[in-house]
Order: sequence, then C-alpha cells, then structure tokens
Amino acid sequence: MSSLPSSSAIARTPASRTLRNAAIGFIAAALFAQALYVVQARPQDLVTGAHGMADIISRAMPPAFDQFVPNLWPVLETVDLALFGTVFGVLMAFPLAVLAAANVTPARPLYHIARGLIGVSRAVPDLVWALLFVTAVGLGPFPGALALAVHSVGMLGRLFSEVIEDMDMGPVEALTLTGAGRLQVFSHAVVPGVLPSLLGISLYRFDENLRSSLVLGFVGAGGIGFQLLTAMNLFQYRTVSFLLIVTFVLVAGAERASAWLRGRVA
Repeated sequence: MSSLPSSSAIARTPASRTLRNAAIGFIAAALFAQALYVVQARPQDLVTGAHGMADIISRAMPPAFDQFVPNLWPVLETVDLALFGTVFGVLMAFPLAVLAAANVTPARPLYHIARGLIGVSRAVPDLVWALLFVTAVGLGPFPGALALAVHSVGMLGRLFSEVIEDMDMGPVEALTLTGAGRLQVFSHAVVPGVLPSLLGISLYRFDENLRSSLVLGFVGAGGIGFQLLTAMNLFQYRTVSFLLIVTFVLVAGAERASAWLRGRVA
C-alpha cells in the first residue's frame, strides 16, 4: 500500500511554488531592467521632443496626392519584388524541405546538407543579402528580388519541412506496401497531404516579402522604399506622407487578398 504524503510535505508544496514563482518574477524583472539600461530608454525625451514630431507632421500635411502617377511604377516594382521573391523562394524551398524532412528524406547526409542550407539562408537577414547582391549585379530591383528569394528559402524551407514531418504517414505506408515507387508515393501521397498547408504558408510569406521589399528599397533595391528614402533626404515631407498612405493601402490590400486566397485553399 502506498503511503500518503505527510502534512509537512503538503505544507511545503504551496511554499515552494510561491518561492519558484517569485524567483521567476525577479529574473524577468531583472532582464527587463537591463534591457532598459542597454537601450538607454528615456521616456521623458518623448514628451520634451514631441514638438519636433508635431512640426514634421504639420509639414507633411496635406499629402502630395499629385505624386500618384509618378509613383505607379515604384508601386509595381514593390509588388513584383514580393512576387518574385515568394515564387522563387517556394520553388527552391520545397525540394530542400523534402530532403530536410526526417520522415521522407532519401539519405541522412542529404538531410544534414539541406538543413544546413536552410539554416544559413534563414540566419542571414534579407537586408544583408540585398547588400551582397547589389555589389554583384548593381542597383535596381533585381538584387532586392534575389535577396527576398534567398531569405524566403530559409523561412519557407523550415516551415515546409515541419509540415511534411507532421503529415499523416498512413497513405505513404499504404502506397509503399502496394509496391509503388518513390516518385509515385511522393506525387500521390506526400504532395496531396501537405499542399493546402504549403499554399497557406506561401501566402503568409508573400505578406512578409511585401513588407520587406519596402525596407530593401533603402539600400537601392527599387520600389516605394527607394522613393521614400529619397523624399526623406530631400525633406519632401508631403511626398513622404503620401507614400506612407500608399504603403498602408498596399499592405492592407495584400493582407485581404491573401486571407481570401487562404480561405479558398483551406
């Protein structure tokens, strides 16, 4: 017969939990305090410097809506940067994800190689990739598109491989028992089982690439980001406010379109 816990042990349990929670709270507070010190947070500066922000906002009003036609091409460049980066990222990430999924990879060495490639492309920020490609092919939208594609390989490759590893292996085992070849198993069991999830992830990645393409314009990769940087350097704040409105409309429209497509795919 198992012995019941003593009253002293029962009494110690709430006390130990309280002590543990207090220690966790103290560590969290200490981490936040050191973060405030390292970033040199000075909330009072926001109050004393509010007049400077108000001055810039007043100069930015009303937005320069007459810049709509001249900026149509940068808008198209921004969308196409995201589209190129997403499509080529998917095309490169999917075969790597198959090799990096432990349950379907054909060989263990290929698994480690694919995982390494995915890790490297994900670890290097897209802004750094853009700077590298600018030195290789020059300024313009092409280095930005390449940067988004390479960085997307890392993010999509990881997510794709996790989806493949979590898939239902029943259809795969059933086709294997019937004597189906590896290619038949892949096309008739693996792809149908993961395709809806992969399409949803790809649409999410398009949203991310659209936002990233705006930042990549700051390093000469074209699009609205380059126009925004130029307007800020020339103190054309009305143009800046107009471009920010265009950016908001563009991002919001892409989110709604992606949500609609994901609903159709699901």
